[in-house]
Amino acid sequence: MSEITSPQWAARLRALTPARVGLGRTGVSQETRDLLAFQLAHALARDAVHARLEAAALTAEIGEISEGEVLRLHSMARDRAQYLQRPDLGRRLNERSRALLTGLSREEWELAIVVADGLSAQAVERHVAPLLREWLQRMEGWRVAPVCVVEQGRVAIGDEIGAALDAHLCVMLIGERPGLSSPDSLGAYITWGPREGITDAQRNCISNIRAEGLSYAQAATQLCFYCGEARRRRLTGVALKEEAHRIEKG
Repeated sequence: MSEITSPQWAARLRALTPARVGLGRTGVSQETRDLLAFQLAHALARDAVHARLEAAALTAEIGEISEGEVLRLHSMARDRAQYLQRPDLGRRLNERSRALLTGLSREEWELAIVVADGLSAQAVERHVAPLLREWLQRMEGWRVAPVCVVEQGRVAIGDEIGAALDAHLCVMLIGERPGLSSPDSLGAYITWGPREGITDAQRNCISNIRAEGLSYAQAATQLCFYCGEARRRRLTGVALKEEAHRIEKG
């Protein structure tokens, strides 16, 4: 047996990554423990996609952190099944939610924070509150609109909400598509000048916010950087990402 295929080498490699590497074999088949672990990971990812967000509890928790009004909104997708089958409906608010935003008093908000279940309600329930505690304390001086919690929402719904609030900048916190090692990964999308028709090239994304990935402190630092640079340069997206890379290199 060569060194690169030895059990000791495989064990060292597995200690460095959650990826499925160096798996053992029994004849031509995988070992039972590895097969069962894969089936468990698949089940956790599937459950995360279908889970329903406990929006009332999350809204109350966010209200205690932000010490302000928190709005509960809903996309045009009536339930989880339709949300998964019709991505377009998850990108638009239903009539009741649009009316609720229209009825708010007009103020010049610098920042709109939108929280949506996305493809992992579990990620939102676990990570949004501790991330907000870490981040909002660093945002002193910003005029922040009422936080919006959206059920059955996708990233682009933040554009409609940000535009309705007339906010300069929108930060969307959303459950990311589960992987076989990360069913509870939270993503943050930062968009300057939110409006209908924004493309992903005009956003910045911070992903894999969770205990095994990017910590809350690291994510809050990155959010502060992108928000500050977006306000200073009046843009987000590819150009800002390139500039951030040059700053880090410099």
